[in-house]
Amino acid sequence: MSAPLTLAAPTPDLRIIPVARMLPHEEHDSQRSLPLMDSLRKAEYFLNPPIVAAIDPADPDTDYVILDGANRHYCFSALGWPDILVQVAGYGSPWLHLDVWGHVISGWQMATFMMQLRGIEALEVIDVPVDYPLARLAVPDGRTFSFHTTARGLHERNAVLREVVRLYQRQANLNRTAQHDPALVFPDYPDATGLMLFPPYQPHDIIEAAVQRAFLPPGISRHVIQGRAIRLNYPMAAVIEPGVPLAEKNVALRQWTQRRFANRQVRYYAEATYQFDE
Repeated sequence: MSAPLTLAAPTPDLRIIPVARMLPHEEHDSQRSLPLMDSLRKAEYFLNPPIVAAIDPADPDTDYVILDGANRHYCFSALGWPDILVQVAGYGSPWLHLDVWGHVISGWQMATFMMQLRGIEALEVIDVPVDYPLARLAVPDGRTFSFHTTARGLHERNAVLREVVRLYQRQANLNRTAQHDPALVFPDYPDATGLMLFPPYQPHDIIEAAVQRAFLPPGISRHVIQGRAIRLNYPMAAVIEPGVPLAEKNVALRQWTQRRFANRQVRYYAEATYQFDE
């Protein structure tokens, strides 16, 4: 159950942890990660921490499931940086809610899209909505298609879903939306080919995908964290500097955070917002 917005979210649990301890549950998005890597390489400050959940909170050497931030994790790993600054959250917290994104697909001919979908092995396309699909596709003319798979097991099912998403990720324009009602989405995207909708996931689905490396496609799971830390502006060198013990890095991070609060340099927003400067 989510916490009511009338309550103030707790201050973020910020830590510097080893990159190797982070387990993604989804593939990284190459369209996002490549420019992000170039930006991080030049960055003087660390801005937006990935969100992670400890697999065993009682174990100081636990691994962490990446709830949001697979692209940043990929970039740090590819750049050879051993440590990263994260925000730790927990599925048992009322301040964390698991949802899914919808994918608005634009700039592609519907006939071509459907032909390529039907060419995916182990995927069945049904032109009516049915229960428990792999995904659904709503189109502007009011029709809905359901996707099913004969694949069994988490690895195989998620592999088929990745193939579906790759089709339009590489050949069409893709925008994420938090809206699940096509009637509310299509007016904002007049050139939309369709809206891909995914079934809800449970925390154990995310953890299992990470532990088994049975990755979901990028940009499906949506973790809503009340009290999320953004625009941190923490010195990048203090995160990635080699040879400095993690304990020492975390003491410095904690002292820096305390100074920011003491100097009134942290602002808390409880409202849901739309940010227009991405």
